[in-house]
Amino acid sequence: MSVVSGSRLKGAIRAAAAVVMGRAITLFARIVTSPRAIWAGIEPVPRQRVYFANHTSNADFVLLWTVLPVMLRQRTRPVAALDYWLKTPLRAFIGRDVFNAVLIDRRPEEREQDPVALMTAALAEGSSLIIFPEGLRNTSEEELLPFRSGLYHLARQNPGVDLVPVWISNLNRVMPKGEIVPLPLICTLTFGPALHLAPDEEKDTFLARARAVLLAQREGAPS
Repeated sequence: MSVVSGSRLKGAIRAAAAVVMGRAITLFARIVTSPRAIWAGIEPVPRQRVYFANHTSNADFVLLWTVLPVMLRQRTRPVAALDYWLKTPLRAFIGRDVFNAVLIDRRPEEREQDPVALMTAALAEGSSLIIFPEGLRNTSEEELLPFRSGLYHLARQNPGVDLVPVWISNLNRVMPKGEIVPLPLICTLTFGPALHLAPDEEKDTFLARARAVLLAQREGAPS
């Protein structure tokens, strides 16, 4: 067998393994959380979007990705921390091959590529994105941490892309920080109406508006 043929075979096996792993992950997420998607004021149609959500668990993007219809899931890439998803070979396989994540280096002094540029490049290729504007997991008593500036810069550079707020309920109770075994609970994901950056809208004004819109989805989610 030639080197080229061997490389193609390995690539095909890796791709098949990624498909199997992706199905296993979504099945496990559905069994543990019985996730329910509520499309409030927006429909799950094949339109390019940036889904932005609250962040309380490392499983947040997995659950959001899981509840998307297959036609949307196939073109949606989570934005995730490079240092976390490349920490072990298994995580690297899941992050890169299964989810095709846009991996962001959270260390400004070490990074070689601008995070917004990486996300914009993914959008330019036709992908939708899942992002968490808080930046870090919210382990505080606050409902939602202040948003970092990335969502604003992404909206400014990609004005035609829908920004869709998604409130994830209960996942922090399913997988509390430091726990390994998840607790079976029903999780709800409420998708709200899309928003866009208004002409000449200032960064702080836009981020406050986006945060308020996301919090409004929490109010509409069932308790």
